[in-house]
Amino acid sequence: MKFDPKMLRLYAVTDRAWVGRQSLLEQIEDALRGGVTLVQLREKALSKEEFVEEAKAVLALCRRCGVPLIINDRLDVALESGADGVHVGIEDAPVAEIRRQAGPGFLIGATAKTVEQAQAAQAAGADYLGVGAVFPSPTKQNAIRITAGQLREICGSVSVPAVAIGGITAENAPSLKGCGMAGIAVVSAIFGAADIEKAAAGLRSLADAITAP
Repeated sequence: MKFDPKMLRLYAVTDRAWVGRQSLLEQIEDALRGGVTLVQLREKALSKEEFVEEAKAVLALCRRCGVPLIINDRLDVALESGADGVHVGIEDAPVAEIRRQAGPGFLIGATAKTVEQAQAAQAAGADYLGVGAVFPSPTKQNAIRITAGQLREICGSVSVPAVAIGGITAENAPSLKGCGMAGIAVVSAIFGAADIEKAAAGLRSLADAITAP
């Protein structure tokens, strides 16, 4: 899938914490109907085989909507499932090594919390950056915080697009307007919502508004 920065507009990161009333697939389908533009599948407890099978099922949903699927951390799962790319943290596999293994056309996202990290990821071949945590995150309570000013500085220091992540909700997202990111990455404000489709639709409208030039 050819990468367009607009794919980052509303970037949904999955979390099994809210699976129960609906399956994860049903939750993702609702999020896609609401206007999510990219799905990052994050699993910490599944075996490789389970993760690959789940990724293939989610990929089928994403393909129907023309939305890319990114796998969190696991290059092996991304390649075996046919996903569009992988997102790696600072402590994970180096971007340059992933690019060497996966080749051109495979999407690579990298976490950056400083200008130096952002520029290094870009030089190594990252297609986009995940920058944060911009707010306190209920899913990563030990995440290092950055300010709106730091977000703006990081986004302005590179030519690849960036997505803001960390504790973003409909209430606090407007404060990020003008920071230069291509989109917002959301976990609990989508998957923890009582009505996922409605929550995603509201966040999509907000994302469009705060990323407009």
